[in-house]
Amino acid sequence: MSPGEGARPKRRTWFMCGATTLGLILSVVAYAASGDSGNATSRPSQNPTPVTVATATFAGGCFWCMEPPFDALDGVVSTTSGYIGGHVRNPTYKQVSAGGTGHAEAVQVIYDPSKVGYPELLEIFWRNIDPVAVDRQFCDHGDQYRSAIFTHNAEQAKLAEASRASLASSGKFAAPIATQVVAASEFWPAEDYHQDYYRRNPVRYKYYRHSCGRDARLEAIWGEAG
Repeated sequence: MSPGEGARPKRRTWFMCGATTLGLILSVVAYAASGDSGNATSRPSQNPTPVTVATATFAGGCFWCMEPPFDALDGVVSTTSGYIGGHVRNPTYKQVSAGGTGHAEAVQVIYDPSKVGYPELLEIFWRNIDPVAVDRQFCDHGDQYRSAIFTHNAEQAKLAEASRASLASSGKFAAPIATQVVAASEFWPAEDYHQDYYRRNPVRYKYYRHSCGRDARLEAIWGEAG
């Protein structure tokens, strides 16, 4: 994701003499140095104002299935599947899926807060998980598939705790909310073949999602699939 070097152009030399020419040169230099063209309109900046982005990280079982709902949100810049919350540096999928590293499969969301707020991201998160499942999500079992909100600052932690408390008091669930709210640790991006899996392998993705019972369970909980 180099062009050859062309022939060097011939150098052109201009010989100027006389008081008139010298005066013209001095006038141009003085004009340029002043930086003020009077009635001339200033040239707009070539560099647009950079977008200020924020990071949110969510674990909701298989990370393949957590990318699409966030990617669909206006204001989300990117999503990355990866591993977080463990004690092994730079873990591989084979290590994490076997259990024992302490990591959870997660998706890291880079977003523009001026277009989408953290509460909206939380709402999308809840609607795409089973919040009462302990150390599993749908057909995937083990603490590597636990649900969790990994917060990156005090404000995110406050909002995440409040949203979990609201869900717990809603009366919607007989069992306690199992989703953790914990401070984010180092996030390790997953192997490239896991990124955008639902786009790269739509048939396999849909088969996995259906056979895992994800949509059926989400519809039973929320009245619609995530």
